[in-house]
Amino acid sequence: MSVSSRVKSAEEKYVHYWSSSGRLAREVVPMCDEGPRFSVKEYRFAEEQDEQEREELKPELVVLIPEVLDSQYGMYVWPCAVVLAQYLWFHRRILPGKRILEIGAGMSLPGIVAAKCGARVILSDTEELPQCLKNCERSCRINNLLGVHIIGLTWGQISPNLLSLPQVDVILASDVFFEPEDFEDVITTVYFLMKRNPAAQFWTTYQVRSSDWSIEALLYKWKLKNVHVPLRSFNADKEQLASSPLPGRHTIEMMIISLARASYT
Repeated sequence: MSVSSRVKSAEEKYVHYWSSSGRLAREVVPMCDEGPRFSVKEYRFAEEQDEQEREELKPELVVLIPEVLDSQYGMYVWPCAVVLAQYLWFHRRILPGKRILEIGAGMSLPGIVAAKCGARVILSDTEELPQCLKNCERSCRINNLLGVHIIGLTWGQISPNLLSLPQVDVILASDVFFEPEDFEDVITTVYFLMKRNPAAQFWTTYQVRSSDWSIEALLYKWKLKNVHVPLRSFNADKEQLASSPLPGRHTIEMMIISLARASYT
């Protein structure tokens, strides 16, 4: 998507943007007395260039995310989401045709990037917060992704939506290890999905908030293994990514989790 203009003010009810077809499109933005207000942010992913390459045309991906000005977790993009999206962009050549599920998607930046790179994506967030699912829908619409499925999945619960999921190759999640009381619910959901998809991998980023918080014991309990992925290996070891000040000086880590008996390819 090539973005030329975005217009929003307190008096207006729309966000305007240029669609991939070259036409001016608009997204409805409720006024503060009619519902939540939005701020559309642009994330621009591109290959790093040296001085000799800067005049050459390089692949670039622009993603728009309509953040909700709300204090709830799933209403805006967190630094971990930008790092995970950068990992997907860096490995975009392996994504076409991949079956990807994002859990706790929130604003869905990683899932949107994966879909834009050719993956078959399902976005999910808790069934208990319908607004989060509406955010997923809004992010898809503003990025012209009409074929992405969106479902409610609550961590730690065996629901009809969970049972009816098709096969997946990759599970995505950014910053889902936020509240320690949720850690095992996340891990059990991932374990359930991996038992049904033994070759699947869980690609996840998390922010280090306390040295006392760890999922190592839970991984051992649920017979999972993890591999640490250095941020420098996918050009994410910097204070700005995707033309955004995120992740800033936050301590972000990435790991790939799989069944303990599974082997990496």
